[in-house]
Amino acid sequence: MVGLKPSEVPPTTAVKFLGAGTAACFADLLTFPLDTAKVRLQIQGENQAARSAQYRGVLGTILTMVRTEGPRSPYKGLVAGLQRQMSFASVRIGLYDSVKQFYTPKGSDHCSITTRILAGCTTGAMAVTCAQPTDVVKIRFQASVHTGPGSNRKYSGTMDAYRTIAREEGVRGLWKGTLPNIMRNAIINCAEMVTYDIIKEKLLNYHLLTDDFPCHFVSAFGAGFCATVVASPVDVVKTRYMNSPPGQYRSPFDCMLKMVTQEGPTAFYKGDHRPVQ
Repeated sequence: MVGLKPSEVPPTTAVKFLGAGTAACFADLLTFPLDTAKVRLQIQGENQAARSAQYRGVLGTILTMVRTEGPRSPYKGLVAGLQRQMSFASVRIGLYDSVKQFYTPKGSDHCSITTRILAGCTTGAMAVTCAQPTDVVKIRFQASVHTGPGSNRKYSGTMDAYRTIAREEGVRGLWKGTLPNIMRNAIINCAEMVTYDIIKEKLLNYHLLTDDFPCHFVSAFGAGFCATVVASPVDVVKTRYMNSPPGQYRSPFDCMLKMVTQEGPTAFYKGDHRPVQ
């Protein structure tokens, strides 16, 4: 019996886009409550409604939300979240190989870590720019606290949120926080790529592990941890600035200064329990 052989034809860009976006959506369905908990922890101390809830830790935040707002509350903003994954992951991953080839010198068979970082930062910036409106709406839903039928709901649905933000804050309001979001993405790309290679190299050089799955897992875990620590301050500023009403902060830098003066430097690490994405 003749077995099926893998196709030697590389996947088209459209297939890469669809595959990356679909895979990211499945992952988002599983991790979305963690992302919502991260947002609530990041705005705690700033948002009056969230401040009264007194969230403690990721699991404690999810349990408090379920108890006070209902079992569906950890999935607030899911529709916008899936829209974000389809647009962000599709561009970031779908274009990565093409951009990497663009940065690779002609005739070179080896792709350096600098080339990978450049490709990751470029596709990341493109993806953030495309997906920013969906990210703004997602965070607005996740940050909103509704404790009962009588509580005010600013947005009746996802499409209403896009329209309301554009009407009240202008079209630019949908791209609020794009710069810190691009900075966050660049920091994560650099931190993950560099630390992954360093950790893997040390594990192999000291003969602690061989070049197989455990080695890759430990390297990826360490890289994710380092990226979270480095990127968390920018991530918190990004979340607060994107969720803020017009006039609360003059700029992301103003948001950062107010956080330091009012809450101290530890505010930059609120909600850093969830892995970066």
